[in-house]
Amino acid sequence: MSLTIADLEQLQSEHPEWRMELVEGNIIVMGPSDYESEEITTRLTTFLNNWVMSRKLGRVTGSSAGFILPSMEEGDSEKRNLRAPDVSFVRADRLKKSKRDFVELVPDLVVEVKSKSDRIKPLEEKIQLFLQLGSTVGILVDPDKLTVTVYRLNQAPVVLHNGDTLTLPDVLPGWELAISELWPPEFE
Repeated sequence: MSLTIADLEQLQSEHPEWRMELVEGNIIVMGPSDYESEEITTRLTTFLNNWVMSRKLGRVTGSSAGFILPSMEEGDSEKRNLRAPDVSFVRADRLKKSKRDFVELVPDLVVEVKSKSDRIKPLEEKIQLFLQLGSTVGILVDPDKLTVTVYRLNQAPVVLHNGDTLTLPDVLPGWELAISELWPPEFE
């Protein structure tokens, strides 16, 4: 049985404590992240949001913001996916006002942070789906390898390490982040 966004909304109203996505007609219940992965996600969200908010460039959201994606099959609105990247950015001119609902658009930037239980391949596939549907940039943060991989449609991925700087001139001109700033600090 293939489920729809309406089915997901019904299940969400019955279980508001669950984080869910709709993928190819199947509802996926998302487990919580490990502490370090969530801290990295929060750090990246903070760095992005500080830049975006002060310049009124758009909206930065976390893993609970659902995006209704267009169907990959022409004219089949029943087969739409609802996905929620760990971090996303939407330019101001594409979403002038927030909505109290899922939004029907593809974010300009999507970020996935690998948690302890995640496998890399499904995260890469999720990023590729967003890119195929119109996202400009996808980022995969891997705390296990201390790498940040930047994806763009029809381009080879770029892998960044400590000592490198993340820039996104095609989405956020002028913004820079030292990769080493993503990793949680160690306190004495």
